Amino acid sequence: MAKPGQEPSTSKSATYAAQICHHLTTVFTSPTATPPPLTILLEEISAASRRGGKIFVYGVGREGLMLKALCMRLFHLGLSAHCVFDMTTPPISSPDLLIASAGPGGFSTVDAICGVARSSGARVVLLTAQPETGSSVKFASVVAHIPAQTMADDRVEGNESGRALLPMGSVYEGALFVLFEMVVYELGGLLGRSPEEIRARHTNLE
Repeated sequence: MAKPGQEPSTSKSATYAAQICHHLTTVFTSPTATPPPLTILLEEISAASRRGGKIFVYGVGREGLMLKALCMRLFHLGLSAHCVFDMTTPPISSPDLLIASAGPGGFSTVDAICGVARSSGARVVLLTAQPETGSSVKFASVVAHIPAQTMADDRVEGNESGRALLPMGSVYEGALFVLFEMVVYELGGLLGRSPEEIRARHTNLE
């Protein structure tokens, strides 16, 4: 590690980057009992678009930040996309889709928001690393399993005092970022959006 005030060398930065990228790649090569998250998200978002529905996103902490980034790109793609709790978020109803994340399996706020969405007739996609035990699963129309480390399983036996390069839920959160970039790329093709059209929707109030 670099000493305080000393920048890591270029080679060390490259090593860290390679290790992080390899760690995230393994998430997408791990087998799951459900269809790949990319397939599920593409099908659900495309279906919501065809029926004129709005897309809502919600997650807590860093998971929520990844979903906000996705929401921004969905808007750039010309979809009606909204972050739950924004002051301009409209009501959710039957044509709509909620994409929610609960990496460790469940959070009280995620459970409540997914419950309201389902009771309002909307479809709910739940992203999680714990599809078998999570409390949020019962509110989902479909579950997208992302087999990545979260705070539910971040302690390796015999290494409790050690420092991981990707601690706590960083693997899951990084996997969300990678997954959402794939979703945006594929959706751009499915929806026939040109790069110029996508760029034209980016804010100029910066």
